[in-house]
Amino acid sequence: MKKFLAVLLSALCLATLLAGCNKKETTENTSVQAVSSEEEKFVFKHGFDLDYPPYSYINDDGEVGGFDVELCQAVCEYYGWEYQAVPFNWDAKDAELNAGNCDCIWSGFTRNGREDDYTWSISYSDNTQMIMVADDSDIKTLADLTGKVVGVQTATSAYELLQDEEGQKKLCDTFASLEVFDTYTVAFSSLKAGGIDAIAIDVTSGNFLMSETPGYHFLEETLGSEQYAIGFRKGDTELCEKINAALKALVEDGTYAEIGAKYPEIEPFLCLKPEE
Repeated sequence: MKKFLAVLLSALCLATLLAGCNKKETTENTSVQAVSSEEEKFVFKHGFDLDYPPYSYINDDGEVGGFDVELCQAVCEYYGWEYQAVPFNWDAKDAELNAGNCDCIWSGFTRNGREDDYTWSISYSDNTQMIMVADDSDIKTLADLTGKVVGVQTATSAYELLQDEEGQKKLCDTFASLEVFDTYTVAFSSLKAGGIDAIAIDVTSGNFLMSETPGYHFLEETLGSEQYAIGFRKGDTELCEKINAALKALVEDGTYAEIGAKYPEIEPFLCLKPEE
């Protein structure tokens, strides 16, 4: 009898041990599955100019906003991706992209003249480069910029136009000086303070700045026209094609137009249309 009890107790202990092992294995497998599921969620790193309203900016509360930010977030929502904001100073954009800190440059980025430098998405917005002056300025035409101090944001299309030997170089050479700023917001502050006489700027950003501060306008003459698109690392065609597909879907379901309607400075320049 004692021997039978001993055998029975041993069997019970073995069963308990096996049950514990099975429970541990199940728990571990569940944990591994949870981690795997979490790792599979793609994080899209959106690289953008930290101060380029109305396309991208960081407000006083530290929140990101702007047309490009909202459109990128809509693409991430479409695919179920996690959105990650990667703001930077505009002149650092290539370093950030090449280092892998962001997946793209998506921030009112002009593709014209840079076609071979990046893998480009479809164009999603048109734009025009113009000269902004105060209403009481004596500058009425581009010729009146002779002897004036003109501001521009670094590494922008307007800056390149002013330096272009076949474009506006002669005009640029007539300036008293060309002042280069980190952002157009800072340049506009200088214009308001009288530090510069005019700004070479894209019309959408200029309209946004003037909407908050009346008393300024554009000259009728333009410097050039352009198209905005998303710049990816060269050869990153797979991700670019996925973004293109999402953009087309957001155009078809009305999301693209809905976001554009929030930004009246940009809405007239939206170039993507639903297929008929």
